[in-house]
Amino acid sequence: MHSRRNFLKGIAATLALPSLESFAATGAKAVAHPTRLAFVYIPNGVNLDLWRPQAHGNGFNLGPSLQALQPHRGDISFIRNLDHDKARANGDGPGDHARANASFLTGCQPRKTAGADLRVGTSVDQIAARAIGSETRLASLELSTDVSRRSGHCDSGYSCAYQFNLSWIDEQTPAPAERDPRLVFEKLFGSGNSREDARRRAYRRSILDFVQDDARRLHQRLGHTDRGKIDQYLTAVRELEQRIERAEKHRTQIPENARPDGIPETYEEHIRVQFELMLLAFQTDSTRVASFLLAHDGSNRPFPELGVHSGHHELSHHRGLRDHLDQIARIDRFYAEQFSWFLKRLKETREGDGSLLDHSMIVYGGGIADGNQHNHDDLPVILAGRGNGMLNPGRIIQAETGTPMTNLYLSLLDRMNVPAERIGDSTGRLQGI
Repeated sequence: MHSRRNFLKGIAATLALPSLESFAATGAKAVAHPTRLAFVYIPNGVNLDLWRPQAHGNGFNLGPSLQALQPHRGDISFIRNLDHDKARANGDGPGDHARANASFLTGCQPRKTAGADLRVGTSVDQIAARAIGSETRLASLELSTDVSRRSGHCDSGYSCAYQFNLSWIDEQTPAPAERDPRLVFEKLFGSGNSREDARRRAYRRSILDFVQDDARRLHQRLGHTDRGKIDQYLTAVRELEQRIERAEKHRTQIPENARPDGIPETYEEHIRVQFELMLLAFQTDSTRVASFLLAHDGSNRPFPELGVHSGHHELSHHRGLRDHLDQIARIDRFYAEQFSWFLKRLKETREGDGSLLDHSMIVYGGGIADGNQHNHDDLPVILAGRGNGMLNPGRIIQAETGTPMTNLYLSLLDRMNVPAERIGDSTGRLQGI
């Protein structure tokens, strides 16, 4: 019996495997693939006129900023009229960027403090992780491209913890996101012994060097389809490992005793490596819940590679200036291109009779609609994937005006078989998704 468990027992490093048909009992029904849930955050609002789709018959025409998503029209839906009321001031004055981040997955009003007396609420991803996290190696995966911050003064009297964290374990404890792909890679594929993993890297040895004999034996005993899947998977792991190694090689100012810095030189590469890690985490069922903060709200990153030399936050206060709006649209297109790349990779990753995208539910959006107005109503929201047949994509979904975004989250938790009666300011389930 060449069971998954017996194979893993012989591996020196803990390398998770994708699901394989050969591991299913002979004559058994098709393997049921788990539903994955992810949240991807875009900062500072968008150029709404060029971002929003236009209804067309039973479908839609993509806005100019989202043309990169054209190949995935049948896999995405746009949801209109979702709000985050708790990102509004509600008597607390300025601080919309911190509130946008803090409320996005919690639906709760963050206490206005720059001290240690934080208070917001448990985020939807952590509600899911608490319910189903014991079934996977990692309860959840939190990613970012920003340095993690848990304290300090950031936005008009709000702690940096609010602005730099999407995920909250409870009302006082953020689940810090990891920006270094090397550390994420080791969390997913390392042995669990940091000293041994550091020694392996020092000798320039790949994770796969430690499992090649077991992988060779397994390969001989698998069917044709699973052989191809394993080959594709191991190639993807090695290519990702090499990309991280190349990034580390170009970092020459790191003290010898510092942790390895696998952050790529370009922002695009950084985003894509993180997306690839999320994909592998889902593919190997290392986790079923993830979040990715592409950049914190209020980020003033310039995009010189796009010809955008002013900071994103600065431009988002566009005052209706055409040049500013055009540059915002370029940034919107950039983020859409990265998301489209991720969806393509999910769709290419076969799983049973479908793809990883078919078995996922991914929310892509932000907590501010128009950065100039700092408004938190009718937010830019895309829902991607088919959720194991529980979502019906390819549409514009018109929610009632003023619907809390947390109503969507309750509906997604239902599809994860996670019991929850309320999330933050939710008022019920969002129907018709």
